[in-house]
Amino acid sequence: MAMTLRLTEEENRRLAELAAAEGRSKQDVVRVALAERWARQQKEQQLDEVVHRVLPRYRGLLDRLGPA
Repeated sequence: MAMTLRLTEEENRRLAELAAAEGRSKQDVVRVALAERWARQQKEQQLDEVVHRVLPRYRGLLDRLGPA
């Protein structure tokens, strides 16, 4: 699917610099950045789910230990 990405001159310059430094096209740099951001968001979501599931189980212990 095609899309138009509107960048400021500064953003376009930075993107071009990244692409040149990595030997990639600007399109590929954006696609990799999107994939990395998505993966990071998924990990954050998984961690949040684990914390919300496990934290109540150890709430009493953590309260007794006090602040770090």
